[in-house]
This record gives sequence, C-alpha cells and structure tokens, in this order.
Amino acid sequence: MTSHDAAQEAPSQGQDKAPGKAPAKDPWDLPDVSGLVVGVLGGTGDQGRGLAYRLARAGQKVVIGSRAAERARAAADELGLGVEGADNAECARRSDIVIVAVPWDGHAKTLESLREELAGKLVVDCVNPLGFDKKGAYALKPEEGSAAEQAAALLPDSRVTAAFHHLSAVLLQDESIEEIDTDVMVLGEVRADTDLVQALAARIPGMRGVFAGRLRNAHQVESLVANLISVNRRYKAHAGLRVTDV
Repeated sequence: MTSHDAAQEAPSQGQDKAPGKAPAKDPWDLPDVSGLVVGVLGGTGDQGRGLAYRLARAGQKVVIGSRAAERARAAADELGLGVEGADNAECARRSDIVIVAVPWDGHAKTLESLREELAGKLVVDCVNPLGFDKKGAYALKPEEGSAAEQAAALLPDSRVTAAFHHLSAVLLQDESIEEIDTDVMVLGEVRADTDLVQALAARIPGMRGVFAGRLRNAHQVESLVANLISVNRRYKAHAGLRVTDV
C-alpha cells in the first residue's frame, strides 16, 4: 500500500461508532446568514464593490466602507439594492460580518485603526499580497505569513477568517451575469466561523464556499491569485476555481 492509499484508507479504519457517539456533522449543513449585515471595507474598489453588489443582489444587507464617508455613500447610491455607505469605522460598527477588501499596501494601517470597532466581529480577509514587474504578478510573503495572519495578529479580539480571494472583479460587477461559476476557499480557526463564511458565499448564485484549512494555509491561497492573473492574461479570461469530488 502506498502512502497515498494509506491516507485514503485511514479515515475508514476508525469509522465504527463508539456507543452514544453523535454522528459527524454534515459539512454542507450551514447556518442561515440572510439576516446578518455585511460590511465591506474597501467597498469603493473594484473587488469590494463587486462583492457588495453580488451580496446585495442576493438579498443581503450591505454597508460599504471607505476612508471618506462621502465616497462610500456615492458608491452605495450607484449600486442601489439598499446598499448604504459610511466611513470605515461606522461600517465596522454596524456590521455583523466585515469583509476586508482594501489594497495590500493599506492593509495593516487600516486594520490597526479599526481594532476597537472590529472587536468581536467576524472578519473575512480577502486581500492578496502581490507585486508586479515586467514578468507579471508574483506573490509577496508578509512577515506574519499571509495577509490573513497579519489581520489575526492585528485584531486579537476579532474572529478572523480568509475567503473570496480568487473572484474576478469584472464578473462580480457585470450586471448581465446571473451566476458566478466558482468555488470560494474558506480558511479559519473555528468551524462555526468558517461555516458562516461558507454560507455567505453560497448566497451568491453559482458560488460555493469550501473549507480549505487553518489560517496558516492562507499564504498558498492568496498566492494562487498570481497564477490566475497569468491565466487570465494568456487566455483573455476571468478564471475562477472549482474543487472536485466534494
């Protein structure tokens, strides 16, 4: 038996249930998040704006955040669908789930300034630390290991997860597209939190949230965006990801 075969066989070796042991939780039994308010920090940028639009279109209550409240309100008015705009601090205070979609170069400073407002919140980091040169996009390695781990270090009183890294801002903002054909890799330390993020992703038609490990694995997920950018440039596409056999 190869090591790969052994790894596949291992789960079945302990499947005899102990007396009184509860059955394993169905990984697709996800909570109802329809009543939660979602804030999008960086909601005036392409990625944040696209996520705000898709979630609001799916019926989620969405608040866009920006450093300037006027800019956030203008973007919200353009989107319609009941989306509201506020400065970043007010956006964080009013939201149950806060998506971080700010540029990488402003990531740390933004989160440091909102530590108090984000305390106790479920934070979803979708920032990709990337560099660009004449060869194209390439991954950067933050000192903490990833953008998500940097967020966790800066927000010790928040529940930090990572998701929504691989989505095309072009597709997200295209009103003629009914469904976004992609999976969303979700990472985090607490199952209840990653379940909420998976459920949020599933609110968008065509999307599915898939648990992809702890935050220590976020660097690989963030870095893969550099590969997708190369795919998109070569094939003039807006590539996403699908995880098979789950």
